[in-house]
Amino acid sequence: MRSLLRFLLLRPILWLSSRFSSAPVRERVFEALSVLRAKMDLDPGKKGFIIPFQPLQSRFVIFSDQHKGARNGADDFALAEANYLNALKHYNDERFHLILLGDSEELWENTLIQIKKFNRATFQAEGLFLKRHALTKIFGNHDLDWEINPMAASELRKIYGGDLIALEGVILAGEINKKRIEIFCTHGHQGDAQSDGNLFSKFFVSNIWAPLQAYLRINPNTPAYNQSLKTTHNGMMYEWSSQQRNLFLITGHTHQPVFESLTHFERIQRSEDPTGKVYGDIRPCYFNTGCCCYDDGDITGIEISEGEIRLIKWTGKQGKISRVVLEQARLEKLSAALTDE
Repeated sequence: MRSLLRFLLLRPILWLSSRFSSAPVRERVFEALSVLRAKMDLDPGKKGFIIPFQPLQSRFVIFSDQHKGARNGADDFALAEANYLNALKHYNDERFHLILLGDSEELWENTLIQIKKFNRATFQAEGLFLKRHALTKIFGNHDLDWEINPMAASELRKIYGGDLIALEGVILAGEINKKRIEIFCTHGHQGDAQSDGNLFSKFFVSNIWAPLQAYLRINPNTPAYNQSLKTTHNGMMYEWSSQQRNLFLITGHTHQPVFESLTHFERIQRSEDPTGKVYGDIRPCYFNTGCCCYDDGDITGIEISEGEIRLIKWTGKQGKISRVVLEQARLEKLSAALTDE
């Protein structure tokens, strides 16, 4: 019966999931990102702050959209946990600063009590970064409770064993060739009519989508689903960042990796275009981490170290977990592309 219902309901359920998970409005997206960046510049605090970084020495790894759940049929993170834990061990051993870029916990579908019970290992692994003062936590739309819950600071202290505040964004600020460069990191749901704290969307996900997903065992986080909507949202993020000066934008939210402002498919199109006109004028200012809850257990993220930025994947094949570099570029080269105007 489950298999038959899954066959019959897969397409309409995925359509409903995309319909109620994202509805970006260009004007709202632009205004929200501009206001957030201005607040971090003028009044650093709970909204976010600036972290100095040295391009050749500093090490950051950015993961988003784990959607940690309760290990039931609706838990998109369950298959990815092993890859994620191996990745965290590697980056902690290598003294990276970990940035959790939002939707780390699936608080639309689960209670915090449930999530704490079934994710002790991942919280402990993330907590090792906090002990080194190398953990920054950003909230997204599915873990917006970290901003609005008055007990959030206390709960985070219990989970991680130290003081931690969930922020809306953070700016990594440094110099390349004597020019200031900013790397603006935020979840990317800002200005999204269905995701930016929308109570109806939360009701739909909690009471309708989550039970159906659990029973039918559907994970929407696969490259085959909702590409048009994801690309539209990423396009708005690119458009805003392309209008800024000396700024790179890194977000999550769409679960679709983007490197140098292009998805993997777009990069293939560009490389195969003999005229050089397809995506030829794209500025390399926008990046997206992808997510840590793909239906095959793989995870993707962004590394910044040794003067490079990389899109990486951690994958487990034939019992072996490995790190794969999907894309990489020198920050110096990218910075020149932004400032030569």
